[in-house]
Amino acid sequence: MFGKRKKRTRPDFDTAGKIPVIRSSICTGEQVAGFRDEASGRFQEVMLLRSGEDLREFLELYGIRETEIKREW
Repeated sequence: MFGKRKKRTRPDFDTAGKIPVIRSSICTGEQVAGFRDEASGRFQEVMLLRSGEDLREFLELYGIRETEIKREW
């Protein structure tokens, strides 16, 4: 019940034509990871980042390097 989180498997998500983005709130500091479509500019939220561990999990799930991620405020 209260323990480690389950290991997530790579979801079926097409990352072609999408840019990995972390959106940060200036007021609260809340961070959300997702992908922004290059053509339309739409942002699709994937997961809430509460700690560095969540960021590492996002990078591993989608096979992204930290240098590829853009930040938006």
